[in-house]
Amino acid sequence: MTLLYTEVEEELRASVRDLLADRCRPDAVLRRAESASPYDADLWKTLSREIGVAGLLVPEEYGGAGASAREAAVVLEELGRAVAPVPFLTSAVLATEALLQAGVHEGLPAGGRDLLAELAAGETTAALAVSLAASPYRPLPPPVTLNDDGTLGGEIRAVAGADAADVLLVPVGTALYRVRAGDARIDVLPSLDLTRPIAVVTLSGAPGERVGAFDARRVLAFGAGLLTSEQLGVAEWCLATTLAHIRERHQFARPIGSFQAIKHRMADLWLDVARARAAARNAANLLAARPEPGTEAALEAEAATAVAKSWCSEVAVRVAEEGVQLHGGTGMTWEHPLHLYLKRAKASETALGTPGAHRDALSALADLPAPI
Repeated sequence: MTLLYTEVEEELRASVRDLLADRCRPDAVLRRAESASPYDADLWKTLSREIGVAGLLVPEEYGGAGASAREAAVVLEELGRAVAPVPFLTSAVLATEALLQAGVHEGLPAGGRDLLAELAAGETTAALAVSLAASPYRPLPPPVTLNDDGTLGGEIRAVAGADAADVLLVPVGTALYRVRAGDARIDVLPSLDLTRPIAVVTLSGAPGERVGAFDARRVLAFGAGLLTSEQLGVAEWCLATTLAHIRERHQFARPIGSFQAIKHRMADLWLDVARARAAARNAANLLAARPEPGTEAALEAEAATAVAKSWCSEVAVRVAEEGVQLHGGTGMTWEHPLHLYLKRAKASETALGTPGAHRDALSALADLPAPI
């Protein structure tokens, strides 16, 4: 499979980018971030129902597009470029993948199949009730228990997308349960990333329906691999915006971009972003093949995910930080959207495994000593 984008992927990109340019400009994102409801429900409905992004990973038999991680990655790139406040990562990637994996060996019950169809149609939004900071390489803490009467109890912190969800998918050990969001207490927490709120989910005797098994490592690694495409989009926007600024901003009667020191910094950032694009596309390519666990292809996909997440996380932060500095005083203001991108980059750096955790995992996969 090629790292280049196909014609279909470019058409999907154009559709998403045109909609976001019209409905999700930086000033609109900033206004919404300042409001009591950061998520843009109307934009999400349009993306889901008119472009079909909510059902990209859902098989056609359930009403989805039957697409692959490659197409989902393209959408994430564009959402990252706009820091769009929509639950694509949390609902259409993490929750959807958890449902798909739940039915691999046991087959989904009617409730799980119905939920997939509702997700694909954009009628329902779901969230996987695990901490956004959870790592694919460490066991999840056991915060939720199954009571004797079949209800669920416990507390999960730092859950992304919970406040916008209609349904929560709650791991209980190695099983996955479906819980109505209305049956849980959801308290939004202060978050660095203003465009992706996190919340504490409290279950107290909440009724739940078992929908299958839950493979935390596989689901979280899939999400981490695709998150790198969003980080790539963030970095690309920051690079392009900074480049435009240094061409227009004059100092000493010449554009500041003509100074050699700034040229060198921008060249380094361009190379970093180019490498990030290659790493993110490689991860999406290998995840799209959905290799069987334990096979050589699955190990290659794990390695590609670890490489991409460790690299793209740090590149997104570095390019955003450089963008803020090279914008001078303007970059420090609340009115300029750069701070939204820096905060998204910093928050996603630790999401679904830190760069260090992914480098350690890569060392183990390659049978190398862990980096000190």
